[in-house]
Amino acid sequence: MRLVFATNNKHKLEEMRAILGDKVELLSLAEIGCFDEIPETADTLEGNALIKARYIYEKYAVSCFADDTGLEVEALDGAPGVYSARYAGENNDSQANMNKLLQNLTGKSNRNAQFRTVIALIIEGRENLFEGIVRGTIAEERQGEAGFGYDPIFIPEGCNESFAQMAAEKKNSMSHRSRAAAALNEFLQG
Repeated sequence: MRLVFATNNKHKLEEMRAILGDKVELLSLAEIGCFDEIPETADTLEGNALIKARYIYEKYAVSCFADDTGLEVEALDGAPGVYSARYAGENNDSQANMNKLLQNLTGKSNRNAQFRTVIALIIEGRENLFEGIVRGTIAEERQGEAGFGYDPIFIPEGCNESFAQMAAEKKNSMSHRSRAAAALNEFLQG
């Protein structure tokens, strides 16, 4: 099966290819000649994933899926959530996002959080949503160099190391994206 993953994020693409394996030929936006900036204007992860998938399906007429991921922190009433990628502002990077999050958690004892990924799949016009959640806590400071985004400060439940300290295979076996991808994969194989 051939699917377009509506992303230009090479980390996400590598992670998803590793998760889905060789049962799916996964193409990036660049591989179909799409270099458009697809606006993420919804106020939910589900909404943003659907916006991206619908844009690609309608413009390129290809089966595709898109995802959106948010880090939801209990003590911050679910923030940064849908705004995780731009938490510190539009033109900032993951370092600035982590700095802001750690600053906003200063003095808070509740550091419970969850990563949540929603995948929107469109095949022949039919839409399906899949969700993956991994619960954990926010570390006091960065730990590890691997991964991307908030990985250096997120410690999954039952682990003593951050996502950024784990080998890619270990992270992929338990991550929010892998859980959503497993639900997607089960649907595709069904």
